[in-house]
Amino acid sequence: MKLQDLEIFVVGTPPPGWGGRYWLIVKLTADNGISGYGEVYAASVGPRAMVAVIEDVFARHMQGEAPANIETMFRRVYSSGFTQRPDLTVMGAFSGLEIACWDLWGKALGQPVHALLGGRLNERLRAYTYLYPLDGMEARDFWSSPEMQAESARAAVAQGFTAIKFDPAGPYTIHGGHQPAMWDIDLSVRMCAAIRKAVGNSADLLFGTHGQFTPSGAIRLGQALEPYSPLWFEEPIPPDNLLDFAQVAQAVRIPLATGERMTTKAEFGTLLRSGGASILQPALGRSGGILETKKIAAMAEAFGAQVAPHLYAGPVEWAANVQLGATLPNLLLVESIQTGGAFHRALTRESLVVEDGYITVPTAPGLGIAFDEDLARAQAYDGDVLHLQMQEAPCDYNAANAFQGGAPRD
Repeated sequence: MKLQDLEIFVVGTPPPGWGGRYWLIVKLTADNGISGYGEVYAASVGPRAMVAVIEDVFARHMQGEAPANIETMFRRVYSSGFTQRPDLTVMGAFSGLEIACWDLWGKALGQPVHALLGGRLNERLRAYTYLYPLDGMEARDFWSSPEMQAESARAAVAQGFTAIKFDPAGPYTIHGGHQPAMWDIDLSVRMCAAIRKAVGNSADLLFGTHGQFTPSGAIRLGQALEPYSPLWFEEPIPPDNLLDFAQVAQAVRIPLATGERMTTKAEFGTLLRSGGASILQPALGRSGGILETKKIAAMAEAFGAQVAPHLYAGPVEWAANVQLGATLPNLLLVESIQTGGAFHRALTRESLVVEDGYITVPTAPGLGIAFDEDLARAQAYDGDVLHLQMQEAPCDYNAANAFQGGAPRD
């Protein structure tokens, strides 16, 4: 069985667009007609350019190879162009293709992917969701309203979630890390207080940021949040200096979580060795794929760290998270888009569902999902905007014109 054909679906997300503007879904078909699906999570270039990268990586390093030869294909891609170092775009392309190889191989053997990775340890996976506006809420106001977020938190707990994430900490811009304004710190504290009051001890609070702050700024904010005992303080600084995370981790009594913008064991290994995080959040469509992330999780286990796979993407990456999570002794949580996201669930014909805050691991062959190609084609995205975008304006520290929130980016 050899890899023969590639098809790429650039799928636009209907309103409200949770999970990004579009998803890059790949389909690999072997010479015996069996197909597998994967998903690329890479936002550094536009979709047309990314499609070209995916096609190049497949044709140059994977076409004609047996889908089971993951290590060989990974080493070709990782070393391509005399590099042998992490590359978000190239490894993003490979990650999606690698996931498709596992789906294809599992289908050929009649086994779920988790059975090929050591077997199922966890039958149900604890899920968490971002807090999103409820019906009738004004989205623009929601992101900076403790009262609205508290109401959304109560609704999430009523659905069975025991962990909820939110990010009220101010803008993320191309200018990099900055000191939080007192407005940012005050709003973050009020948000934690309101949500904690609303849910009591029935749910963990996951405080999200997106690399907004300098190390000293992250420490100021993190220390202000300590009385509310969040389960984690997510990506408090930009990911471009992995050694700086340790400075924050040593000064804040909240576990640090990070990893959505990192790729391969090389970057995660540096983070672990420096003591920079105790919770890793790899995005499987970027981190190197399923096998590479299995290795990352094994390293984390040796360092006493846990894994919470990231998801601000489509349902194929979600399915890969679930298959991998089923095998991990150090799994903490898996991210979900609400109870699965209406479009996520439709695109996979309800193959994955969050019930009472947990996801039951599918046992069907491969990733265990039924991908709806007709729906994917009907929702084809023809724009050229990036999957995610950062604002260019510098931070405004005038409280009268303070940042009033925006949709979460993961």
